[in-house]
Amino acid sequence: MKKFLAIAVAALALGGTPAFAQPTQILNVSYDISRELFEAINAAFIPAYKASTGVDLTVDQSHAGSSAQARAVLEGLQADVVTFNQVPDIQKLADGGFVAADWATQFPNNASPFYSFPAFLVRAGNPKGIKDWGDLAADGVQVIFPNPKTSGNGRYTYLAARAWADEEYAGDETKVEPFLTKLFANVPVFETGGRAATTAFTERQQGDVLVTFEAEVQGVRKQLGADKYDAVIPSVSLLSEFPVAIVDKVADARGSRDIAKAYLDFLFTPEGQEIAAANFHRVNNPEILAAHAADFPAIRLVTVEDAFGGWKKVSEEHFADGGLLDKVFVNQ
Repeated sequence: MKKFLAIAVAALALGGTPAFAQPTQILNVSYDISRELFEAINAAFIPAYKASTGVDLTVDQSHAGSSAQARAVLEGLQADVVTFNQVPDIQKLADGGFVAADWATQFPNNASPFYSFPAFLVRAGNPKGIKDWGDLAADGVQVIFPNPKTSGNGRYTYLAARAWADEEYAGDETKVEPFLTKLFANVPVFETGGRAATTAFTERQQGDVLVTFEAEVQGVRKQLGADKYDAVIPSVSLLSEFPVAIVDKVADARGSRDIAKAYLDFLFTPEGQEIAAANFHRVNNPEILAAHAADFPAIRLVTVEDAFGGWKKVSEEHFADGGLLDKVFVNQ
């Protein structure tokens, strides 16, 4: 990491923004269950940055639902970088002129340093015997997950459940839609974001099963006790990429571009990948992923592209007003 930062500083001296003009604070605007992950990232990045540059850097964090955060940036929240949990939220910023049109090619793996997928957290002993998506629509089962209209976490849950149902019912919408309607009817209250859903399940003791990213499932078990909660990995789930981007409109105005880039580059380094994996995010570094294999059970993942034709088609067919998601809500 020191060598990496030294190179960045040398490049800055040769042709970047003058070092004396650099701010000493940046803001990372992120989704709401990433707080602990980026606290760990910052604890490693900040001292390494100082060791290479002599600069005491502050990295502030803002956390809420991914879609709500995108709207906040568009409305003036001064984010130097965004670390979101779904592609459409960064694309909104690109469409609004806040992020470069080619943002997905500025970093490896489509600018996604790590990934996860919707999984289940149940109470110890799994009293309702929940094993797969079909069990979530059973009578007497209460399901907790955030509102897909306000949360990327919730959107992935909806899409993962639909992907399972499309396979289970061979794409027969006369069976898929009633399954999803029953599943949604089993949700006692839709929280606005993933962390609020976790709080409802763990602190208010609502529901029989929480559907959230695997990283959150395993993080809750580590923090609150593996003797209190069990993780259930379904037969199939949806690849959930967590894309990142520099907010060019803000970073260029503040003179923070080089710091912002160094910060996001760090997420792809072996040290950044190790921190992500230690926080139960699956990473693209094969050696680090293999070293944490015991934490990551086998899972068959489908992609938005393969299952639904890509995010543009999903946005138009499922999440637009009057789309397939609205039909599930309306039919309750």
